Amino acid sequence: MLTLLLVPLATSIALLTYLRLEPRGPRRWVPMLCRAVAWGGLGALVGNPGCPGPADSRPPLVLLDASLSMTADSGQWQAASDSAAALGRVRWFGDARPWTDSVPGRGRSDLGPALAAAAAIGRRIVVVTDGELGDVPDIPAELLASTGIAVLPRPRGRDLAITEVSAPARATIGDTIAVTADVQLSGADSAESAVVVLLSGTRVLAREDATVAPGATVPVRFVSGTRGLAVGTQLLRVRIENAADREPRDDARTVAVELSGTPGVVMLASPGDWDARFLYRTLREVADLPVRGYVRLDGERWRDMDGLREVPAATVRAAARGADLLVVRGAARGMDEGTAARGLLRWPDAGGPAGEWYASAAPISPIGLAFLGVPVDSLPPVTDAEALAAGSGDWVGLSVQAGRRGAARPVILGRQVGRRREVTIGADGFWRWAFRGGPSGDVYRAMMAATVSWLLAEPDRGSAEARAVRRVVDHGLPVTFERTSDSSLSVPVSLESAGIVRQDTLRFGGDGRASLWLPPGAYRYRLGGARGGTGTVAVDTWSREWLPQPIAVEPRAMTAAAAAGRTSARQWPWLYALVLLSLSAEWFARRRLGLR
Repeated sequence: MLTLLLVPLATSIALLTYLRLEPRGPRRWVPMLCRAVAWGGLGALVGNPGCPGPADSRPPLVLLDASLSMTADSGQWQAASDSAAALGRVRWFGDARPWTDSVPGRGRSDLGPALAAAAAIGRRIVVVTDGELGDVPDIPAELLASTGIAVLPRPRGRDLAITEVSAPARATIGDTIAVTADVQLSGADSAESAVVVLLSGTRVLAREDATVAPGATVPVRFVSGTRGLAVGTQLLRVRIENAADREPRDDARTVAVELSGTPGVVMLASPGDWDARFLYRTLREVADLPVRGYVRLDGERWRDMDGLREVPAATVRAAARGADLLVVRGAARGMDEGTAARGLLRWPDAGGPAGEWYASAAPISPIGLAFLGVPVDSLPPVTDAEALAAGSGDWVGLSVQAGRRGAARPVILGRQVGRRREVTIGADGFWRWAFRGGPSGDVYRAMMAATVSWLLAEPDRGSAEARAVRRVVDHGLPVTFERTSDSSLSVPVSLESAGIVRQDTLRFGGDGRASLWLPPGAYRYRLGGARGGTGTVAVDTWSREWLPQPIAVEPRAMTAAAAAGRTSARQWPWLYALVLLSLSAEWFARRRLGLR
């Protein structure tokens, strides 16, 4: 009714303005007609009349679960694929990779991103899945409620599986390494025995027996020597022998260990006093590298700090030269000459005046967080503090005062010398902090951890164009590289596996990372660019998708097609175009008539 009034009213007003207010002339009917059409269209837009629109006849959008769980043991991928094709237009979901029409191989079961994108299209949505979805709690309830869900669960059967594997990131040739694996049994009625082996290629490094109860997880620990293994990245494999279960692809898992000819952290102590003992023990606790200590106890003979076994001086000198971090407590007696360590911690015997020196200040420094929230003057006193001279660019980690009075003396200094970082400690008696335990012991441990972290910070930055974030990834997950500088947005890379070379390009995003989706296997990669870089990465055959997971969604019928609705005038694009064209034509006609 409103539209029936507004359109004639707007048209009449447009006509009257020309008949009453504008000068008369033989051609005034052209702009008058244009204004009448424009104002009539505006009246229609204000009134916004509607008319019946067509019903939504588009087929639904079908989101098909393409994660690896759909093809695990007796997964119903073929039935799900056929059902999805019969329902409507199919799109796969699971992880962030682009949709393809190949065999499903997605290492995740994330529905949320695909469901949100599909809902923005405005079509009916159907999800076809096995129900083992990982992000259902994060999806809005109203979005799930308006979505049809078809669940084709996979039958559950007896399955022995390796769920987790942990190993040291680095080890030294000749040392022992400890590898821990978790073995899980599901779908069984009684406890079973399993034989678990640790392999390097086809060589068995260790073998352990385990008894697993139904629904339980049992840790298995291997201790193996490294003699006979090559220096470099070693891909060790933990496997259940003769599992004979429903899903064999979760019976083994790979872990990478970097083997070096020399320890990552080498400590030389001469003499082996209390500070040396507590420092060595703390280094072994806080450093994520192999730690080897040597102490000079009698004459010029050096001994291993673990078992006091005598060690040739040549062995000590070679270890010091090849270490990533060299720690010298006391006098090195020439053993540190020619070292290539990128971090150097020097702790000489303090030559300052004897007495009790209390910590007085912990300035802002790379190790300052170790003292956060602790009144430093309450820490046990140190002895023989020697004032260290801070140079340009040096940072001071700690200062002390004699008897809590007098001038403060810097006793911890850090500096950057070329590509090497150095820290010097100029006081004895810090072992008292660790010996007392409690807050002072925590401060000692945190101080040494922060010192080691700063000395070894970013060891590979600047030496290669990019580095692999993880050396072993699960089946269906991408191999991710992290850019080490902002100099390039893309880097060519070649990957060799089983004699086959693959060429690709790393394209880094705003977060400085690039991903490659690779099939299972071990790859030796070589980066292009000015600095290049090489390394080893592996894509495991193991995936968490192989393990049985709880059903996260219930079946739900698809919503019916939307009934025929109404289309309003404001939804007609041609009406807006008509108004604009009419106003433009009126302006042009008025200019031709000499009117404003």
